[in-house]
Amino acid sequence: MSDTQSEVSAPGPRWSAPSAPAPIRATVPIPGSKSETNRALIIAALAEGPSVIIDGLDARDTRLMRDALRTLGVRITEQGNRWQIDPPSRLRAGGRIDCGLAGTVMRFVPPVAALAPGPVIFDGDQQAYARPMKVILEALRRLGARTDRSALPFTLTGDANLAGGPVTLDASESSQFVSGLLLSGARYANGVDIRHEGPPIPSLPHIEMTVAMLRARGVEVNDSGPNRWIVRPGRIAARDVTIEPDLSNAAPFLAAAAVTGGTVTVPGWPAHTYQPGEQIRDILQRFGAEVNWHGGELQVQGTYHLHGVDVELHGASELTPVVAAVAALADSTSHLRGIAHIRGHETDRLAALETELNRLGAHASQTEDGLVIHPRLLGGDIWHTYADHRMAQAGAVLGLVVPDVELDDVTCTAKTMPEFVDLWNAMIVESQPDPADEDAGEQGAPLW
Repeated sequence: MSDTQSEVSAPGPRWSAPSAPAPIRATVPIPGSKSETNRALIIAALAEGPSVIIDGLDARDTRLMRDALRTLGVRITEQGNRWQIDPPSRLRAGGRIDCGLAGTVMRFVPPVAALAPGPVIFDGDQQAYARPMKVILEALRRLGARTDRSALPFTLTGDANLAGGPVTLDASESSQFVSGLLLSGARYANGVDIRHEGPPIPSLPHIEMTVAMLRARGVEVNDSGPNRWIVRPGRIAARDVTIEPDLSNAAPFLAAAAVTGGTVTVPGWPAHTYQPGEQIRDILQRFGAEVNWHGGELQVQGTYHLHGVDVELHGASELTPVVAAVAALADSTSHLRGIAHIRGHETDRLAALETELNRLGAHASQTEDGLVIHPRLLGGDIWHTYADHRMAQAGAVLGLVVPDVELDDVTCTAKTMPEFVDLWNAMIVESQPDPADEDAGEQGAPLW
């Protein structure tokens, strides 16, 4: 177990994960994508005029992003689900930015702050001090900025006419290193020419999302060569955008259908998306669920049979905790691969999942790049979340079918989904069997 893993999340209000009274049958609206929201905020802050973001996610990570941009002089006016972003004529230095535990803030905002003419201080939660930052900070030094350290907290000193240009880095720990430079690159005097050298980059769909959002605003991005992205210097067009639902945050709700033999529908599921969370569709099918998309709605129906899977999650590693929870309830061994890099996420997720699944009675073990999960009869116990929203979601899924699972702190879900507990409880209430239905008992025969 790593040093950071040995410290579980700070004490918070314990939450008894509710059991499913019957197969879950619900329609669950999912708030906006964090990944899209924070990229849209960065792009709008660097655009040539005002932009409007509609249905952006209002959660801790996106509040931290908005506050960070305000510190740099960006005016953001929020009216319900409509946010107007007014970029300044010149970014402002001299402030202090709180990154919290948000990877998108600590890795996307420094390249923006590199365009401010002076020092900007970056800090965050204590858990964030262990998150990888060296790659992005060394890249910014080579592009013309100055930093005093290679991890949080640090001070970055920029230049309104930052040179930019070519930079080679190893982004195998996080695709955010590439996305962060791409988002600001058009504003650098010479643009940016990013080359990746090293093991494969995780979560490539997130880089594809970044490129697509930039191109939609007129930014010239050449990604025709492998492991290379060239952004030409130039203006970023202002544009109003509507944010998609967060498909990764939909995963625990869809998994609820799979593990209880129920049916969950998520409205607003896009026909085409760059979100890695889209992969939950295929993964749940491989576990044995039935998955259908029609007219903008995705529906998952459990079949009372969960089979072990052998699945590569390198491109959608944020799904790992929920997928691991489902695997622990399957009828055979599962192998989750390609996810060594999640040891450097909000917590060491591989160590956390191994520890917590085994505490409930499963037999989970780490491999070099993932997990092997042997299902066993599970029993209730405390489920530590390690201040990690994805760990909390996994614990909630297990609690549907494993009695007496208690999360040490569910409030960490506010990082990307403040409504999680309310939506989870509403889903369960909607699934209550109708006492007037004579067949309710038979229909509610659970998977477990």
